[in-house]
Amino acid sequence: MTTSNILGVLARVLVDDLDAALPVYRALAEGAEPQLFDFRDVRLARVGPFLLLSGDTAAYRDRVATLRVRSLEPVLATLSTHGGDVIDGPSAAPNGRRLIARHPDGSVFEYVESGADSS
Repeated sequence: MTTSNILGVLARVLVDDLDAALPVYRALAEGAEPQLFDFRDVRLARVGPFLLLSGDTAAYRDRVATLRVRSLEPVLATLSTHGGDVIDGPSAAPNGRRLIARHPDGSVFEYVESGADSS
């Protein structure tokens, strides 16, 4: 039995006011405690399966979703094999090593290396 490299998918939600948006997403995530962090000019909050982004989000609006993975290496190998492109990274970020990739169909995803945990 093999273990999937993909640990989970975070729905990306662009919000005007992060603090005002938190209560509804926290309730939807059954009381999950928000993990707040900053990346470049953006304030973010991971709340259960949601990734809220607020601030200067123009550069991040093309991302379909954020995928949490055990390792970026299989992602890089798959992209290379199937004609995808790495747009940015791999590089360190507040929530783990990350990369931005364009799949052969043109869709853009963020991949974040979260290690072996599944939370």
